[in-house]
Amino acid sequence: MTMQTIENKVLKEKMFLKELPNGLKVIFMPKEGYTKQYAIFATNYGSNESQFIIPGEKDITKVPDGIAHFLEHKLFEEPEGSIFDKFSELGSNVNAYTNFTSTCYLFSSTDRFYENLELLINFVQSPYFTDENVEKEKGIIGQEIKMYEDNPNWKVFFNGLKAMYHDYPVKIDIAGTVESISKITKEDLYKCYNTFYDPSNMIVFVVGDVDCDKVCSIVEKNQKKKEKLENKIERIYPVEPDRIVQSIIEEKLDVSIPLFNIAFKDIDNDLSVDKILRKDIATKILLDLLFGKSSDLYTSLYEEGLINDTFENEYTGEVEYGYSMLGGESKNPKKVLEKVLAYIEEIKSTGLNEADFERIKSKQIGEHLSYYNSVEFIATTFVSYYFKGINIFDYLKALKEIEFETVQKRFHAHFCEERCVLSIISPK
Repeated sequence: MTMQTIENKVLKEKMFLKELPNGLKVIFMPKEGYTKQYAIFATNYGSNESQFIIPGEKDITKVPDGIAHFLEHKLFEEPEGSIFDKFSELGSNVNAYTNFTSTCYLFSSTDRFYENLELLINFVQSPYFTDENVEKEKGIIGQEIKMYEDNPNWKVFFNGLKAMYHDYPVKIDIAGTVESISKITKEDLYKCYNTFYDPSNMIVFVVGDVDCDKVCSIVEKNQKKKEKLENKIERIYPVEPDRIVQSIIEEKLDVSIPLFNIAFKDIDNDLSVDKILRKDIATKILLDLLFGKSSDLYTSLYEEGLINDTFENEYTGEVEYGYSMLGGESKNPKKVLEKVLAYIEEIKSTGLNEADFERIKSKQIGEHLSYYNSVEFIATTFVSYYFKGINIFDYLKALKEIEFETVQKRFHAHFCEERCVLSIISPK
């Protein structure tokens, strides 16, 4: 297969992409003069995939919640020795994470990159599941789940999702529950592994001052015996209603000051790739414009003592769902919500300020350019957008071209009280 070159002249960056005969995509971004190298081996498979049809079959397969995260843990286990020790001997740091939509295995190094790359690809493609080691892992992950149940930041986030979503699996903890993981078998793990860890559902992304041809040669040689799935994986998701479950959800934990999250459920989903990107950019501009540290609302809330410098905002936009969140610590979260909603209604009446829009847009362009100095940012951001069908090089162009009218329309459509929830963690 020939190598495809993707260039962004504004960023002065290039990427090289090669799809192997078995469907694995290898993407390389050179960063000459950088001492650190970074590689990710990722699968388009996260905690949301609990129902699917295996290629070649007709029936729906249902697996226990938390299995994607469980599988990530188990791939670090070998019959002998420790994967962590092997990477350590090569002078690198290995890690992995599972989110709602993907699972990523990664390492960073400053030396012996090619040996590290081979080790990464090999261990991810060498599952070792037994009845005994699966049972042992249930105890380990069970303790992790219990630990997160007492984590206020984790709970305020997931409680907000539970208040927004009726059926969509994003409301379920990525690690599952102690009860759900107790049902996982080695057969379940192999079933999920063989379905979602197929090369055609995965990518290798490399960034750093390394040789592109050598990277491709290593991966191609490794993949020669791996065949491609003949049929696509069919992922089954429930139909999620537009309405929220409940407007307020509150729980008491061991905190000194209440934590809160105000979340807005996104119902503008199942869009084309271009529209997903524009929506992502418009929403992030709005969050900064309305609730960022330079906004009138932030200043007012801060001066009244209703928020402190923990107050932050973020937007998550996937193909099937999305949400905006803002929150932090507050002695009176319900008063913050009241003022946030009143401010939104005021702006809907008076209109957004176009000069503020241009200022935030220019600021975000500068921030985006600066991110390309970080190999970690490049790799993790590339993967998260790639599985949505978006090339990260297209982000800057779309950001520069976003129009005030687009942001205005998004503001009126997204920030609605009827799709707003408040999650609170109060002191016991």
